[in-house]
Amino acid sequence: MSQTISLGCFFAVVGPSGSGKDSLIDGARSALPSSTFVFAKRVITRPPGQVGEDYESCTTSDFLKRQQQGNFIITWQAHDLHYGLPRALVDEQKLGKHIVANCSRQAIAGLQKQVDNLVVLHIHASETTLANRLRLRGRETDEQIKHRLKRKSRPLPKNVTVVDIDNNGTLEEGRRQFVAAIEAFT
Repeated sequence: MSQTISLGCFFAVVGPSGSGKDSLIDGARSALPSSTFVFAKRVITRPPGQVGEDYESCTTSDFLKRQQQGNFIITWQAHDLHYGLPRALVDEQKLGKHIVANCSRQAIAGLQKQVDNLVVLHIHASETTLANRLRLRGRETDEQIKHRLKRKSRPLPKNVTVVDIDNNGTLEEGRRQFVAAIEAFT
C-alpha cells in the first residue's frame, strides 16, 4: 500500500523594505527542520554579492529568457529589478515540503493561482523602525529611503490567508512570532 503525502504549505513573506523579512527568514531557517522546509532562493537581476538575502543573480536578458521558458512560478518588478521564484518550488511542495519565500504584495494574486495552501506572512514595522533599518542596510540614499517610505502598499487579495507579524521589537521577538506563525499551519 502506498503512503499518501500531503501537500505542504507555501508561505509567502511580504512587507515593506526594512521590515525584517530576511532576518526573520534566516531565523526560521535555523529553527525549522530542513527535512520538511525549503527556503526559496529568489532569482534577481541584481549584481551578485550584495548585502542581505541569499539570492541568485541574473542578467535581465537571461531572466527574461528564463521567464519565457516558464522557469518561474511568479515574477514581478520592483526598484528597477526583476524578481522570480523558481518553478522547482512547486515540485518540493508537492512532495509535502513547506516552502518559505520572500515575496511581493504585487505577486500574491498571481501566486495564489499557481500554488495551493498559500499563507501570506505580512511583516510590518513602524515608519521610524523601517527608516532606521534601511539606513543601517546602507544600500540607499536618504532621499531614496524617504521615497520608499512614502509608497503606498497594494492591498492583499481578500480571499487569501494572512498572518500579520509586528516586527518592531527585538530580532529574537520577531523570530519567535514568525516561527510560531509557521508552526501554527504545519
